[in-house]
Amino acid sequence: MDCQNWKFFEFKKIFDIRKGKRLTKADMVNGDIPYIGATESNNGVTARISNDEYLHSANTISVSYNGSIAEAFYQTKDFWATDDVNVLYPKFKLNKEIALFLTTIINREKYRFNYGRKWDKESMETSQIKLPAIKVANGEYEPDWMWIENYIKNDLVKKLPKRSKEVWLKIFDPKPLMCKKLMLNIKDWKWFVIKDWFDEPYKANAYNSQDLNPCLKRDTTIAHITRTDENNGCKDFVVNEGFGSIEGPNAITIGDTTATIFYQEKEFICGDHMVVLRSKHLNKYTGMFVTTLLNMERFRYNYGRAYNKGIIANTKIKLPSVKIAPNEYEPDWQFMEDYIKSLPYSSCI
Repeated sequence: MDCQNWKFFEFKKIFDIRKGKRLTKADMVNGDIPYIGATESNNGVTARISNDEYLHSANTISVSYNGSIAEAFYQTKDFWATDDVNVLYPKFKLNKEIALFLTTIINREKYRFNYGRKWDKESMETSQIKLPAIKVANGEYEPDWMWIENYIKNDLVKKLPKRSKEVWLKIFDPKPLMCKKLMLNIKDWKWFVIKDWFDEPYKANAYNSQDLNPCLKRDTTIAHITRTDENNGCKDFVVNEGFGSIEGPNAITIGDTTATIFYQEKEFICGDHMVVLRSKHLNKYTGMFVTTLLNMERFRYNYGRAYNKGIIANTKIKLPSVKIAPNEYEPDWQFMEDYIKSLPYSSCI
């Protein structure tokens, strides 16, 4: 992509920027309205609420100015944004193609900000964004929104992997694999220690990105799983050149210094500081169930307190259970699998 002829535009020229409003957890009421926080995952959604006093409109872009600064997400539904988030209301006709382009560029501004230099509303208004431009009257320029939209539709989408393209074009089946709706009753769950139901966690052999040959053809490549918390832990796909230690499929990967946890359905290789967890009870459904719960433990760990092999093995996790003898229980793996299969879009997993 040739960016030489792009022009800089002030945010305030193309957006009306509005601040979010804080809502404490104590005041949240459960519901279906997205609550957008200063996070870098899940499209910014940190909770779902029914509070509706200070909602922002759909078809806007949320940008964190504190926390995960410059994380930008396109919002397709009305939402509540926390006070660490600015909301960009377009002064042009926004759609999902243009939004994808803009959020990608905004995300590239992360390096400019940190805890001591936040991207607040005032500084964002005078910040500039470089975009494809078209010349208009009096020698002035405006963003070339038509070019941007056509680039996403006609060039980028065609290059997406099959699954990503299905998600983007919405040509996937929303029906669950099981029609029976299952409910979670955590009151009856029991505590289990990881080492009692999983093999001993082990450190994976590490491959550095600079030593690997990246490739976009997924059928001949292998996933390089790192400590990133995006894209299922996959930093890139690399040419399968007969690595000495390819990890087999059906495993949970854990970044020990970041506590980033994902289920891996296919073969993979790892980057630095990666722990692998396996069990005969794992499949892609139970794996998704367990990783969801393990990820709720992330707040306990950081670079100063790594989620190492020993801690992982002795982690207690509360799971659905089945009674097998008086005062003796085991995890109800079948329920976990069936629950995931009962969710919408489970046929796409």
